Amino acid sequence: MTAVDTLLRDTFGFDALRAGQRDAIDRLLAGRSVLAVFPTGGGKSLCYQLPALLLDGLTLVVSPLIALMKDQIDFLQSKGVRAARLDSSLTADEHHEVWNDLRSGALRILYIAPERFQNERFMAKLRGIPIALLAIDEAHCISEWGHNFRPDYLKLAQIAVQLRAQRVLALTATATPAVAASIRKAFDIAPEDHVHTGFHRPNLFLRMTGVRAEDRDAHLLSRLRVHPPGASIVYVTQQKTAERLADRLSREGFAARAYHAGLDPEVRTAVQEWFMADPAAIVVATIAFGMGIDKSDIRYVFHYNLPKALESYAQEIGRAGRDGAPAVCELFASPTDAVTLENFSYGDTPTEAAVDGLVREVLALGGRFREESASQLAEGSRQREFREESASQLAEGSRSREFREESASQLAEGSRQREFDVSKHELSRTHDIRILVVSTLLAYLELEGVLAATAPFYDTYSFQPQRSSAEILARYDAERAGFLRRLLACSKKGRTWFAIDLTASAAKLGEPRQRLVSALEHLAEQGDLVLRVSGVRQGYRVASEPSDVGALVHGLYERFTASEQRDIERLRGVLALASQEGCITGSLLRYFGEDPGGPCGHCDRCAGEPVIALPPVPTHEFDAEDRAVVGRLVSEGHEALAGPRPIARLLCGLPSPAASRARLVKRAEWGRFDEVPFADVLSFVESLGTVRAG
Repeated sequence: MTAVDTLLRDTFGFDALRAGQRDAIDRLLAGRSVLAVFPTGGGKSLCYQLPALLLDGLTLVVSPLIALMKDQIDFLQSKGVRAARLDSSLTADEHHEVWNDLRSGALRILYIAPERFQNERFMAKLRGIPIALLAIDEAHCISEWGHNFRPDYLKLAQIAVQLRAQRVLALTATATPAVAASIRKAFDIAPEDHVHTGFHRPNLFLRMTGVRAEDRDAHLLSRLRVHPPGASIVYVTQQKTAERLADRLSREGFAARAYHAGLDPEVRTAVQEWFMADPAAIVVATIAFGMGIDKSDIRYVFHYNLPKALESYAQEIGRAGRDGAPAVCELFASPTDAVTLENFSYGDTPTEAAVDGLVREVLALGGRFREESASQLAEGSRQREFREESASQLAEGSRSREFREESASQLAEGSRQREFDVSKHELSRTHDIRILVVSTLLAYLELEGVLAATAPFYDTYSFQPQRSSAEILARYDAERAGFLRRLLACSKKGRTWFAIDLTASAAKLGEPRQRLVSALEHLAEQGDLVLRVSGVRQGYRVASEPSDVGALVHGLYERFTASEQRDIERLRGVLALASQEGCITGSLLRYFGEDPGGPCGHCDRCAGEPVIALPPVPTHEFDAEDRAVVGRLVSEGHEALAGPRPIARLLCGLPSPAASRARLVKRAEWGRFDEVPFADVLSFVESLGTVRAG
């Protein structure tokens, strides 16, 4: 019996590995990076949990799913495996315990969210710990060709190199051939190390039902009354729909509760625990529910609203019937949903003028810092004192810093371009671009080779003293005590916390910022104070000057419009699947690059059920009153409505930073055309020819 089989039986309590798991595990143990594409519930987590116990070093698991982290850690700890997570919900003592276990090598598996890499304190500590395996869950988020591209994921390939991860395991349940190729390229995974078990689930009966929006409640109630009781998920698009529908089902006698991101965390936890325990529970949920939920006996998944893409649909129906018993998945297809979802996609796209403004601001910041001369630095206008630390100090760990001196000639030649930093929230407010889109835009500038990201950091460190200043300073020699006294004097006292602006304090003290961070971190580790951070800023440098800024901006804008169009095409792909006459399962498999080999025999089309045609989408005829409304908005000359797109956003009820700041949601015109396709509204506004350029 191999070590893998022994661990599988003795530690995890399983008799055999599932399809694909052994291939992935064997490749990882051989030192190769792997892409594992398994369906939802296909056993992806064991592919890193088991190797973690055989590899020499830490297994670092990146996942956006807090529920998954908690459940898996509970499971692993019950098996005697040292596993932990780092997130904002931990107390200071719990944080210290995790780091102590990391430093001692006792911890085998650490779970973190991708945003954790923005924390400079975390990155600085992690660089000293051997990373045997970097496992990335929901890896499709790294690909802008995927349905859920996230800028935080884009940087994971670079981070894997920085942390010297010995091997990478990329995991996803939904990857088209194009997405899989982009993941392999990012992490240098060989095609032969792509392990794919297939999406076909023969125990799932798929049904597509064309229905008018106003008839969905009746259809859902009819299905619930006809089907035998069983755990069910009803997916909806909006939080208000989840609340209303859960209330309606409860009044009709069903055990139903709502779940969405707007609920308090303790309420979400209570709903999840109730759902896990009740075999007939019905959760009416947005997509915030389901990921990381390990309930094998879900008998029904209903899509009350259209999913935004076939990837989302496949992932969500994959939560049904994990126990292998029959389950039913039904989608109520109403084309009016497409209007809402398409408008969300259009609302995310910034104007070209906004992209131009942001790019030029970032380039100006980089240029301003690079233009500082070596003579200015030498004269002390920007003091950078690099003090050597003795071996004994480093051994004590009291001030762990690495400072590399640069010569005046290097600075004069500009071979090292000075760093600058930005706040994404400030850029969002200034240029009226949603924060996620700002992150994506900065990521695109990195992909274009214009920017190179340095270290993210926090503007403000806050602390609560646990000892008096005299007690703290008494433990240090005169030089270090003097530095700490001056550092603490830079803080401002609030009601219970002291706050320090590290950027301003570093300039005031004439010290490298990292020395201040290291000192505060050391005091926190010694229990002298409790530390917290806020006001994240991202550091950058200009890696290369664009020869034509206008062309760069236009290319970036076209990238956003192309992404917008891909989102629209994915949504229309869902409508096409719902309205087709052939095998539903076969079409879904072909989308993911698989050959179904013939009709599945377990969808409504194969069962001979009649195809219900999708109802038409009502059209809106713009009239003189609509023209007057747009004319009135233009004549006001409101700063937040500069250009056709911001006006169209207001009329469709799509928020933006400028609209929120200007409280445009309070206006009577807000959402006037919320059931009209955004593209139609935008074309109407542009056709009037009276809107000033944005």
